[in-house]
Amino acid sequence: MDYAQPWQLLFQDPATPVMEGIVNLHHDIMFILVVIVVFVTYILSRIIMLFTGNKTPSTNTHGETLEVVWTITPAILLMFIGVPSFTLLYSMDEVIDPAVTVKVIGHQWYWTYEYSDYATENGAHIVFDSYMIPEEDLEKGGLRLLEVDNRVVLPINTHIRLLITASDVLHSWAVPSFGVKVDGCPGRLNQMSLFIKREGLFYGQCSEICGVNHAFMPIVVEGVSLPKYIDWVKEKLAEA
Repeated sequence: MDYAQPWQLLFQDPATPVMEGIVNLHHDIMFILVVIVVFVTYILSRIIMLFTGNKTPSTNTHGETLEVVWTITPAILLMFIGVPSFTLLYSMDEVIDPAVTVKVIGHQWYWTYEYSDYATENGAHIVFDSYMIPEEDLEKGGLRLLEVDNRVVLPINTHIRLLITASDVLHSWAVPSFGVKVDGCPGRLNQMSLFIKREGLFYGQCSEICGVNHAFMPIVVEGVSLPKYIDWVKEKLAEA
């Protein structure tokens, strides 16, 4: 199960290529930041040591060479940070021909999921609502404020397209392990691609303040193998 741990400081384990890219980019930028902080701290400490109590301070007001250096150096650092950042952003927007399409609709305060790729002979689709399970109804070992009555079941190692919208106010469908946070806007469809690399339960929550019960509309995605997913689809179509 992938969910936030008490006092957690680092990312959840990535379950998609996008999240792996986010984690790697974070580590690279953090290394650069640590180097900059150490260097600036050293310079400041040397200045304090050398100029404290100095009775004959320098009369220089500027240095062209120094100004060129401290202008060009940050520009080069930003280039090293910017290139992989833009690469990651473009990869997040790329949508490969999907094998599964799921429509996500945010409501006050629950989610509706539609699997429009499948239909019965009479035209019925797989559609269900997902509500948070109240604390008094949780089974032993259940996660408070995170468990739902109907999980989203998705196949692993499959290109998936998510269409996110809302019926009333702004919502946001966010799952940290996927590196996904897409706003649901009334009257508009936002698109997101997903490729889950491992099986498991992945927890998320609405991440756009949407009203008094904003904190009570969690998201649970169950990543399963393709045969299990097909069996689940057959079961849901039989119910429909």
